[in-house]
Amino acid sequence: MEFLGTTQTATYCGPKKPCGGSALPSVASGPTVQECYQPYYLPGYRYLNAWRPSLFYKVANAQTCLDEGATCRSALRPPTILPAVRSALFCRYSPQDWDQSNRLQLCGAEVSRLWAGRMTGDSMRLMQDKDQLTRQMQEGTCRNLGQRLSDIGFWKSELNYELERLLNENHSLDAIKRRLECAAEELRCPLQVALECLYQREKRIGIDLVHDNVEKNLIREVDMIKCCQEQMRKLAQRIDIQMRDNRDAQHALERDLEDKNSAEFIDEKCLNLRNTSDCISFFHGVEKIDGTISVPETWAKFSNDNIRHSQNMRANSIRLREEAQNLFDVLADQLWRQFTNTNLAFNARIAEETDVKNKLQTQLAKTLQEIFQTENTIMLLERSIMAKECPLKVAQTRLECRTRRPNVELCRDSPQFKLVNEVFTIDDTLQTLKLRLRETRDTLQLLVMTKCRLEHELAIKANTLCIDKEKCMAMRKTFPSTPCMGICP
Repeated sequence: MEFLGTTQTATYCGPKKPCGGSALPSVASGPTVQECYQPYYLPGYRYLNAWRPSLFYKVANAQTCLDEGATCRSALRPPTILPAVRSALFCRYSPQDWDQSNRLQLCGAEVSRLWAGRMTGDSMRLMQDKDQLTRQMQEGTCRNLGQRLSDIGFWKSELNYELERLLNENHSLDAIKRRLECAAEELRCPLQVALECLYQREKRIGIDLVHDNVEKNLIREVDMIKCCQEQMRKLAQRIDIQMRDNRDAQHALERDLEDKNSAEFIDEKCLNLRNTSDCISFFHGVEKIDGTISVPETWAKFSNDNIRHSQNMRANSIRLREEAQNLFDVLADQLWRQFTNTNLAFNARIAEETDVKNKLQTQLAKTLQEIFQTENTIMLLERSIMAKECPLKVAQTRLECRTRRPNVELCRDSPQFKLVNEVFTIDDTLQTLKLRLRETRDTLQLLVMTKCRLEHELAIKANTLCIDKEKCMAMRKTFPSTPCMGICP
């Protein structure tokens, strides 16, 4: 690859002609001329015509002859010039070439400078216009964010006010419900305890879910006081349903408030962002994603609907509280005998369950010991099988090597019989050990299943004991020894 502005090295063409001692070069034979300059287009000036030097040098093919006379040699042979000097003379340009090149360079530089000046001016005006447009759009976005924050603040205040009133109403309704439950406990406490015991005993699992003497006593205890408490129970259920509705309205308000707090935090963060903020970054393509699910009208209507729903729930709660004030009544009941009989049945059942649980634990310990021994047997069988693999490999390798004996040496001799017998014997041993290993693993699986069944039964018994002893009896210990009358304040 040649450098810009250089030409190729001059080449002297034509072979030397031999000449005698007295022969002279022919005058008619002229020198051979070769043009060695190649045109080169300068970068950025492809529209200009390429120029080349107008001054060319000619290379003569005159051959020197070796004459015996010194006068003849000095008159006919050209002066001796070094090769480097001849090459330099051949690459010279003329003054006209030099002037034309300078004019073209100046003209091209002037055109480039003018074009660059116009481009710089246009770029400055474009940057100023775009900067002003960007500032205006950013200011408009800030104003819109500020207005949005004002709207969010308004609806937050409305939601907070309604939520506070709803929480107060829920507290009042919960107080009247607790008064109703307290009165039901004082008047119908045996029924409540019996029902709770029945409910807890429904959580028994498997075979323990039996209709035993305890359950019969609890059902009799419930039947004795059931008719006296129907109205109070219905009202308590209605209040409980209304409280769930109130909680739904409360959760809707709280979710709306939480969403608005999150939106307010995000919009405030967006409003406080500046071009010099540290947390800004590129998110290419985010402007093409439209994840919005509402418009300002539906957004405001959503909060308004939540407030209206909460107001309706508060009105229903007020009506229920007024109804509950007229429903309280004083009743008296005697349940101590049935309560004692039920407790005795509980104690007998707990003793039976404890005895069965202890027996199951003993059997489980024995099963675990047997599982441990079976696992050791499996480990020993696996080691024995692995120990037989290497002798089998040796015997089979020997047989394979002996198959490569040449010609008549491939003899069925005594070692051959012994090796074949050894392979069959070891293989039969491996099959027997593997069969015994499978049988042992099946036995282990059976033991594991037995262990799982025992553990399951123990879990059932533990669950039953927990229900009867800790949950049911713990509640019945707090049962009053004498019937009470009255309504809790």
